[in-house]
Amino acid sequence: MYIRIEAEVRPTEDLDKVVRAIKNIIVVRDLKLEDVGRGRKIIICEENSLESLRKFYEILRRQRILDTARNAMLKNLKGNTIEFKLNKQAAFQGIVNFVENDSESPLGAITIMITSNKVNKIVDWLAPKTSHGRPLWEIEPPKDA
Repeated sequence: MYIRIEAEVRPTEDLDKVVRAIKNIIVVRDLKLEDVGRGRKIIICEENSLESLRKFYEILRRQRILDTARNAMLKNLKGNTIEFKLNKQAAFQGIVNFVENDSESPLGAITIMITSNKVNKIVDWLAPKTSHGRPLWEIEPPKDA
């Protein structure tokens, strides 16, 4: 199991605010800041536990966007990897808002990549199918994902 979160810090942005945006939706233990040139920096978080997605899990339920989340994740499923993007400004407010590409988020997006041999079970845990807005099931996070 490997979870990677990336967000660009543009020259006009406050680093602490971008870090807060990430931490508002993901439980992170360690952040790295990489300088990629021309004043551009990227924050990278690498995790290996589904517990890092616990806040994300809770926000999806609080916002009642399980179907949207499930569709966004499955649409971006390739093999054992899901990669999706979230609006950075919404994340700063503790809100999950999926975007198709970086241009839909004026300050760039937060990219989340989940790689696991149980990626479908992870999707079922994070965003189960619903009927009339209610989850059809709730499962525990998969072990040894």
